Amino acid sequence: MAHGVVQVTNPNSSRWRRRTGEYETLAGALAAAGDGDVLSVSSGTYRENLVLDKAVTLRCADGPGTVRIAPPSGVALTVRAAASVQDLLVEGQDTSSAALLVEACAPELSGLRLNTRSAVGLEVRDNARPTVRRCTVDNPAGLGISVLDGAGGLFEECEVVAAGQTGFAVRGGAAPRLERCRVHHTSGSGVSVTGEHSALEAVGCEVFEIRGTGVQVSQRATAQFTECQVHRTTGDGVSLDTDAALALSDCDIHDIPENAVDLRARSVLTLTRSTVRRFGRNGLSVWDPGTRVDANQCEIHDSTGDYPAVWVSDGAVAILDACRVHDVPDALFVLDRGSRADVVDSDFTQIRNTAVSVSDGANVQLDDCRIREAATGAWFRDHGSGGTLAQVTIDDTATGVIVTKGADPALERCTVTGSSEAGIYVSAGGRGTFTACRVTGSRGYGFHIIDGCRATLTRCRTERCERGGYEFAEPGPVTEDCTTDRAATEDSPTPVPSGDSATPEVRQTAGQSYGLLSGVPEQQAATHAVAPVPAARQSEDVLGDLDALVGLDGVKREVRTLIDLISVGRRREEAGLKAPSPRRHLVFTGSPGTGKTTVARLYGEILASLGVLERGHLVEVSRVDLVGEHIGSTAIRTQEAFDRARGGVLFVDEAYALSPEDAGRDFGREAIDTLVKLMEDHRDAVVVIVAGYTAEMERFLASNPGVASRFSRTITFGDYTSEELLRIVRAQAAEHQYELGEDAGEALLKFFTALPKGPAFGNGRTARQTFEAMVERHAVRLAHVDEPTHQELQLLYPEDLPELP
Repeated sequence: MAHGVVQVTNPNSSRWRRRTGEYETLAGALAAAGDGDVLSVSSGTYRENLVLDKAVTLRCADGPGTVRIAPPSGVALTVRAAASVQDLLVEGQDTSSAALLVEACAPELSGLRLNTRSAVGLEVRDNARPTVRRCTVDNPAGLGISVLDGAGGLFEECEVVAAGQTGFAVRGGAAPRLERCRVHHTSGSGVSVTGEHSALEAVGCEVFEIRGTGVQVSQRATAQFTECQVHRTTGDGVSLDTDAALALSDCDIHDIPENAVDLRARSVLTLTRSTVRRFGRNGLSVWDPGTRVDANQCEIHDSTGDYPAVWVSDGAVAILDACRVHDVPDALFVLDRGSRADVVDSDFTQIRNTAVSVSDGANVQLDDCRIREAATGAWFRDHGSGGTLAQVTIDDTATGVIVTKGADPALERCTVTGSSEAGIYVSAGGRGTFTACRVTGSRGYGFHIIDGCRATLTRCRTERCERGGYEFAEPGPVTEDCTTDRAATEDSPTPVPSGDSATPEVRQTAGQSYGLLSGVPEQQAATHAVAPVPAARQSEDVLGDLDALVGLDGVKREVRTLIDLISVGRRREEAGLKAPSPRRHLVFTGSPGTGKTTVARLYGEILASLGVLERGHLVEVSRVDLVGEHIGSTAIRTQEAFDRARGGVLFVDEAYALSPEDAGRDFGREAIDTLVKLMEDHRDAVVVIVAGYTAEMERFLASNPGVASRFSRTITFGDYTSEELLRIVRAQAAEHQYELGEDAGEALLKFFTALPKGPAFGNGRTARQTFEAMVERHAVRLAHVDEPTHQELQLLYPEDLPELP
């Protein structure tokens, strides 16, 4: 459309000297104008390359957006003076230049709309310091706003609505400030700050809908973002590279398909009171020596991918203070020698896999932290990996702490509660120093230390651990002043001394645990050799032990039938006849505490006595012993467990956990496949027994026909009757020189009958725990008797029974 006239006035002159005039072109008006004049531009399109080199005011006479400056090529508007430009529509079509160029001046630009297909929408350079308010840039062909060459200025309530490249670029030592600005729908980075001495300060800004990285700071540049949002990018949310430094305060980074924040090459990030959420890879990804992130009072949560929330590797450092990480696959992974994470007063909750993982020589230090609802609380994976956990509480995990393959952490005053498997598990050459640590309410062992690992336990304590407080394989850890509240396993044998009487040593057999009535023995010195495997007992002796078990009549018949079948088969072979080839692998189903582990151990001994197995020893494993967290690691761990059981029995407790109903990408299937192949390839070397709750094991076998076909039969361990539980208590009392007083037997029968028989009911374990509770109450009662009689010291009465739950 045609343009109108340009009126020039000077409101600062006196009335009789006021300078006015109307001009057909912007250039003509500018030629006539002087500093301080106002150019009121009538509605229309002006196809001029306008250069403002005077301190004038340029505005629309008929309101915002009525004046359009749209030359066919070149820069549409160049500002080289402290002018004021208001409410214009600027259009540029030159892909080699900017639509609006500000050079070496400090103008005020407000209400401008740049709809252009230029190399740059708005370019500020040569130390210019504009004040830009409520301007919008729509430039799908190039950069949105570019500030360079030492320029700066204030951008307030501005918006880049589209850019074919970076939305807001800062380089060449420029240092602008953004307040309440929005950058979105760009095809490059949303905001980019590059180069030494380049800096950016942003307050209350939003960067979103970016086809690339949201905010990128690199090449020694610095930036500070306060109360900003970065979200909905296709690349990383925030990226730092090559000595960059960024401070984020009260910011929210969310809905990022890649890394929410990625730091490399000696970059430094300070993160304060900020939130990182809904990210596809790492929430914080920290790489390379000299790279560091300091996070204080931050929250990282709701990962949408399968990656750790915080990843520290290649010598980088992460410091988390008063942070929360939750609802993620893994919380903190620290890898590689020189990498370190220091975590203080922080929470890791609802972690699908491992809360803290340390590997490849990395180091962590956790002080006064809380880990809750994770598959694994902390896992120190391999040689050189370690660090310190001090006053860390780990609650409601599958395994509290795992130490493997030469890792050597130090745990001080840590507490593990409610683990579904071991509280603390050490295997495959792991070490570790555990001082004043406590494991409570584990459904597995408190401390499960296998493979002869030489961990050191000092003043540790276990309480209410279902399978036992301490399970050690020889030569085992070194312990000092460790205690437990009870023996919670199906048997608690007395430690077996061996070696020279002048240097006694303690050998701890598989399944051994030490409770309230037996204590934790001092371990043998590290220089002692592993005790030789004892000679196999005669089958009748072992069967005598089987018959001596309370109840289990159906189980005893099944085992005897198997033994008879194997024995007669051997005789047929000796007579030159073809012998049946029964599969010796078994399925044990039943509730906890019904004797499955005890029978498995006796079964192995019987097979050794018949010459079917070389040693007959029992190796007990569960999901944590077989399933790794990365592709390939599960097969290795399953092979290692199978090799330890060679010549004996591999007892897989809670085997159904290898095939959860919501398996997804779970690696349990890999453990099953590996185990099935090993059973087939080494059918005569190892007997495999899988065990668990009846209903769950039926589901497990039904869903894995390949597994079910490898087992000869299923033996069901029924719950003990009240009378059988009473017999167990009587046997415990006789073993420890107690007696049941008058009416105590009848009271126990009533107690066991009334006891709830829910999923947590422990059967024989419950009987032993009940006896130990009676011993405790008996001790409390007699502590107030000055001189109790010999009989009073032995007799247990109905009042010694614990309260029903």
